[in-house]
Amino acid sequence: MAKPGRKIVPSPDRNGGRIMKNKTKKQQKFKTEKNETTNDDNVIVLEPIRQSDDLPLSLNTKWINKQRVLVIASRGITYRDRHLMNNLKALMPHSKSEPKMETKDPNLVLNEICEIRNCNKCIFFENRKRKDLYMWLANISTGPTAKFLVENVHTMEELRMTGNCLKASRPFLSFDPKFESEPHLALLRELFVQIFGTPKSHPKSQPFFDHVFTFTILDHRIWFRNYQLCDEKGSLAEIGPRFCLNLIKIFDGSFMGRVLYSNPHYVSPNKHRILIKQAAAEKYRQRLESKQQRQLIKPANHETYADLDKYDDVFETIRPEDAIGPEKAIFQRKK
Repeated sequence: MAKPGRKIVPSPDRNGGRIMKNKTKKQQKFKTEKNETTNDDNVIVLEPIRQSDDLPLSLNTKWINKQRVLVIASRGITYRDRHLMNNLKALMPHSKSEPKMETKDPNLVLNEICEIRNCNKCIFFENRKRKDLYMWLANISTGPTAKFLVENVHTMEELRMTGNCLKASRPFLSFDPKFESEPHLALLRELFVQIFGTPKSHPKSQPFFDHVFTFTILDHRIWFRNYQLCDEKGSLAEIGPRFCLNLIKIFDGSFMGRVLYSNPHYVSPNKHRILIKQAAAEKYRQRLESKQQRQLIKPANHETYADLDKYDDVFETIRPEDAIGPEKAIFQRKK
């Protein structure tokens, strides 16, 4: 019996009052395990990784072909040349841009610029007299370098074609069978593949093909076209741009070296303009000569002959002093 006036205080346990807490934790664990056992029959356990998370085979490969193309122009290019350069940059996700190069600097400076920008290919647009556009395609490390005259330029903004393609997508490259006929054309084909072909698994490129670049040889020139692949049947729709490459020379090195090939069918723009002026002058000279001949044959006063006597065909007479025999009687006067 407790004495009156005293309170009964429970004696502390060995763990300092932690027994109740441990019991509550064990009860909670038991309840959760019981709930899991009851719900295991109805729940489908999913795999930690989904099949959609697996990358396709095209993305699993590493970026091995590390082609980087520097696209640069010289000062003095026209607006159309600049638009063509921007169109090529938009179609080539593996390209890099650079400010315009001074006209005073030699082309060998481009090798240093490419090394600074970590590029192994180069497309250089050079304009002369604000009329003629030249395109240089070069392999920076060992060469070769091809120089072209760009003709018949039509940009995307100018054409407004119905075709379209996604930006940074990879293109197919289609070449004319004539590229396999001669050695210099085979060399140009390999150069086009390395410059215009987007490398596989490039970080800035899309892993699919939706357009095609065509290189066709006609009239000793290379014609460039860009088409959209509309469907699986092979129907095409032109996108643009359009231009024509007239080969001038192929050099052994990078913007230097000996000449490997020189196009015998190439006519410089200056000579072409001279021939046009000479043809116009010859046409004008022939027109003046024909006009003078018409004036002699058919004069302005509608006479038959302008420089002869109009009665010459009517009367055939002789001079009196030239008369002989009976002809003298014609000139005798009657008394």
